[in-house]
Order: sequence, then structure tokens, then C-alpha cells
Amino acid sequence: MAEIIYQVTQGCTFCNTCVLECPAQAISMTAQGARINPAKCRGCGICAENCASEAIQPVKAEEK
Repeated sequence: MAEIIYQVTQGCTFCNTCVLECPAQAISMTAQGARINPAKCRGCGICAENCASEAIQPVKAEEK
């Protein structure tokens, strides 16, 4: 079974909440919006739960 990670879709409003809430410090803000580093993402979903614009969605990580 594939592990769940999260990705930012179009719709990021640059609010920075996900950056502040991520316990793994896996999210940074870029000129295009939030970016989640999949190598650091633990799949906890806190970012998605706190995203007011619902721009963060779960995805299956690639099988190793």
C-alpha cells in the first residue's frame, strides 16, 4: 500500500498557514505558492486541515 503525502494544487493564496503548522517543516513558500518537499512530508495532513483555500490535497507516494 502506498504512503500518503500531500501536494499543493493551484489555488494557494499565500496565507503561509501551512508553513507555520507543518510539524516536519516540509513546506516553504515560493513565488508560485506553497511547496511541499515530499522527502520531508510525513503524511500527517495537518497542512491540508489548516488550508483555508483547500489547495493542499493528498496523493499516494510512489512505490519504492
